[in-house]
Amino acid sequence: MTSYREAGVDIEAGDALVDAIKPAAAATKRAGVIGGLGGFGALFDLKAAGFVDPVLVSSTDGVGTKLMVAIETGLHDQVGIDLVAMCVNDLVVQGAEPLFFLDYFATGRLDVADAARVVRGIATGCADCGCALVGGETAEMPGMYAPGHYDLAGFAVGAAERGHLLPHGVAPGDTILGLASSGVHSNGFSLVRRICAGSGLAWASAAPFAAGQTLGQALMTPTRLYVAQTLALHRAGLLRAAAHITGGGLPGNLPRVLPDGARAVIDHPWAVPPVFGWLAEAGAVTPEEMLRVFNCGIGMVLIVSDAAAAAALLHGMGETAVTLGRIEAVEGKADVVIDLPVGWLG
Repeated sequence: MTSYREAGVDIEAGDALVDAIKPAAAATKRAGVIGGLGGFGALFDLKAAGFVDPVLVSSTDGVGTKLMVAIETGLHDQVGIDLVAMCVNDLVVQGAEPLFFLDYFATGRLDVADAARVVRGIATGCADCGCALVGGETAEMPGMYAPGHYDLAGFAVGAAERGHLLPHGVAPGDTILGLASSGVHSNGFSLVRRICAGSGLAWASAAPFAAGQTLGQALMTPTRLYVAQTLALHRAGLLRAAAHITGGGLPGNLPRVLPDGARAVIDHPWAVPPVFGWLAEAGAVTPEEMLRVFNCGIGMVLIVSDAAAAAALLHGMGETAVTLGRIEAVEGKADVVIDLPVGWLG
């Protein structure tokens, strides 16, 4: 007699994982959530969440090959925060409040302890931005993944009142502000891993750019969540547009929120975290390629009508915004001009 377990799928392990993560998921419950984990689908009441005439906004994403660093270092506790951030930061730039989140965790053979660490990180990210972790899927698929490997995907849903979506009203004279990143975040890790392999450093080696941390620990710093800051500006009527700086960097993401006839001019240098200078030097990566692949220290761009008021509001939240440039009029399609001094990478 052949069993499912002998074929490589352990149903009891999946049940054990659900039991292990239930307290973390329950801690993310917010107004609007109906029920808990374990159903065939998750229910959410928009009226109970305070919306009158909402438009739903959805986003799905992963964390790319940063997962390989988590797997090879055994540092699974924070990669779930990356997963949440990559999704909800994309919601908030459209003026939407993140409401609920679902995750997909796939592996060849389920390690309950490691999977629980990942999902607890997801719950932490959700709790930090007021988003409920309402469900997900754990798939055990023998033969699909190398031993110890897993994959992650996330799906977030948010809402905004009709007529309050972003971008809206971007015009010449607006100021471009930037919010600092925590490091590489979750884009460009295929290049990061290649540079690290060529450097001769192991993940357990001391990080050349972060005192007191190993290379693996420093690179696993999770993506920042920008939900509270961005929504606060939007609700105050100060925000015209926002851009989450992910793959494609500033030149690839900023045009996505600009109307035709508007040009973003970035000509104010900012303090670039040391990790980017190290990557550029160790990998002989040009400044142009750095800007195209990485966030280079700016994780969220905000286009505001009143820079002083916006900076004051953010300061009151413990956030420092840096001025990056301005919006100018231009003929034709939206454009971005980056004019930074030589040596801006540090």
